[in-house]
Amino acid sequence: MARMKAAQISKPGGDFELVERDIPQPGPRQVRIKVEACGVCHSDVLTKEGAWPGIQYPRVPGHEIAGRIDAVGSAITAWKVGQRVGVGWHGSHCFECEPCRRGDFIVCLFGGVTGINTDGGYAEYMIANTEAVAAMPEELPADEAAPLLCAGVTVFNSMRNAGVNSGQLVAVQGIGGLGHLGIQYARRMGFHTVAIGRGKDKEPLAKKLGAKDYIDTDDGNVAGQLQKMGGARLIVATAPDAKAMSSLVGGLKPSGTLLVIGASPEPMQVNGIELLASKKRIQGWPSGTAIDSQDTLEFSALSGVRPMIERFPLEKAGEAYNHMLSGKARFRAVLTMGS
Repeated sequence: MARMKAAQISKPGGDFELVERDIPQPGPRQVRIKVEACGVCHSDVLTKEGAWPGIQYPRVPGHEIAGRIDAVGSAITAWKVGQRVGVGWHGSHCFECEPCRRGDFIVCLFGGVTGINTDGGYAEYMIANTEAVAAMPEELPADEAAPLLCAGVTVFNSMRNAGVNSGQLVAVQGIGGLGHLGIQYARRMGFHTVAIGRGKDKEPLAKKLGAKDYIDTDDGNVAGQLQKMGGARLIVATAPDAKAMSSLVGGLKPSGTLLVIGASPEPMQVNGIELLASKKRIQGWPSGTAIDSQDTLEFSALSGVRPMIERFPLEKAGEAYNHMLSGKARFRAVLTMGS
């Protein structure tokens, strides 16, 4: 039996272990992917620390996977060996619960998550259900495509479904793993893009990424500064700070939306009268399905959106994870599998 290398977690809170495993075989409606790159996402902490109920160990994390199909199941007709593909957070859906029957697969009541319910991309090979597979354009390098399968699709898919028209003001809070992509997407979607960050030192990068204006949170009232610009039709909150996100509601124009994609465990506090009086709303958005990931990859290839990445070999998965967790990654850590 052929063997592969994988970085696995054997118990909640355990260290990464570089092991050899048998190369897995795909089921009838699955494909096997030879992994070329896998992004290291903050959500991998759920597997590393056992924070997701029901995880079975040992488990290989990773849900930002770019590679090529290496083998296909007996019932597969739409995918071919050698095809470039990606796999993201959404690993499966049941097709039978009410959300699935209404076509809202991303909120399937029994959906599986790549790298949590099944082994992910911290390995040389991985198995994916056919409904989790996204075609990947040839012009996107695997290491740059990988972060787009979670960070990218979360930002792109949420923004394109927010009901904003070109020319309207869209603010992106945070210039990090999500925010640096959000600024690029907002600019290329034709929005008046305002970046919100802490410190004047971040302004040059924000402008380089595509922001027309920059607001330094150290200067004071961010909501007031947005209102001086006419108010934001959409504010994309990427920094996981409940207090900071709550304060942004005042910067929305009537019928504006605060789009929360930065996960914070702390509760937000918002004045209900303000929401009622101006028809403002707060909305969350959980990445997307495989076709959403495919749209993200294609839009990024066409428009030139690219993540800023730091590369690590698979053997240094633990180092890459710790670097990501420290907040020092600029801006996405990516594991590469060599040739």
